[in-house]
Amino acid sequence: MISKKMQVQVQNSSIIRAMFEEGKRLAGIHGVENVFDFSLGNPNVEAPEEVKKAILEIVSDKDSANIHGYMNNSGYEEVRTAIAMSINDKFGTSFTQNNILMTVGAAGGLNVIFKTLLNPMDEVITFAPFFGEYRSYVANYEGELVIVSPNAVDFQPNLEEFKARITPKTKAVIINSPNNPTGVIYSEETIIKLSEILREKQKEFGTDIYLVSDEPYRELAYDNAEVPYLSKYYANTIIGYSFSKSLSLPGERIGYLVISDQATDYENIISAANIATRILGFVNAPSLFQRVIAKCLNAKVDIEAYNRNRELLYNGLSSFGYQCIKPEGAFYMFVKTPIENEVEFCNLAKKKNILLVPGSAFGCPGYVRIAYCVAYKTIEKALPGFKALIEEVK
Repeated sequence: MISKKMQVQVQNSSIIRAMFEEGKRLAGIHGVENVFDFSLGNPNVEAPEEVKKAILEIVSDKDSANIHGYMNNSGYEEVRTAIAMSINDKFGTSFTQNNILMTVGAAGGLNVIFKTLLNPMDEVITFAPFFGEYRSYVANYEGELVIVSPNAVDFQPNLEEFKARITPKTKAVIINSPNNPTGVIYSEETIIKLSEILREKQKEFGTDIYLVSDEPYRELAYDNAEVPYLSKYYANTIIGYSFSKSLSLPGERIGYLVISDQATDYENIISAANIATRILGFVNAPSLFQRVIAKCLNAKVDIEAYNRNRELLYNGLSSFGYQCIKPEGAFYMFVKTPIENEVEFCNLAKKKNILLVPGSAFGCPGYVRIAYCVAYKTIEKALPGFKALIEEVK
């Protein structure tokens, strides 16, 4: 028999993945072209040409010995140096390879840092709506996820409630900007206020509170919007990054952690994170793709393709009477449902072969998430169904 903890996990298995599997089932019945799957944030934009070129160069280089072998648990020194220099150029920081730890995607990085930081019953605060897997990542290490209720006006964090929810047991705060599922970018004003609250509470309780910034969508920002780099505002910052979205490489599982040497207990955190990488079974991030991304740090996906989808979907849904905040980044739209029960709304949408994810999966009922990282034609063909759906339920 499986463990009791895993029995709970099986029962609460990701609804996003469940909808993805449902999409494959419906496609087998109705044809792929007649199923409009907006469930999974799986980039449809191809990886930049630089990625393919880098792979071929690396595997064809006769002088490149042991490209598939082990290395330092933190990753190749030259790769980490290249990443640190790239960050410094972009954000005016002063990191070195010693601040970078290569990870198996952002998810692997978050598990490494929570394994490193959390004692049983330590609290990790997050802001609804949030990526639902945070529940599992924190529970993996017997921590408690504390959820701050959503600010449904503009989906900036509810800082008044946040301040009240911090306790002596608060070990970390995790934020995600640009946000999944809303596409909202947390403003510099928000980050400054949040940082002030954290410093105040650290002093009040005599504890260290780490700000963990989950940033797989950093490069996907529209209309020249700027995403604040958090280590510039708060010393106890740890940044988790992934190339899954910025280079359309989700299946390659490659990312990194940035651990500022201004963070309290920095040296022990780095040492422990290296050990966590090993004992969690990652051992190291994928060797080939460490070398690949080092050659592609200035490469970018075609964000204009996502922007075209954003404009088409937002304008179409708004014209039908749907309400939502226009996304500033990422490739998700978080739409208020015209009926109270968003799960029922998702079931009605499924009858039109439209697959959506209920907002309750993100700690925010009454909304649905639409992942618009799909073909433009998929949105075009789905819009009549969205129109008919809202007309049916009004």
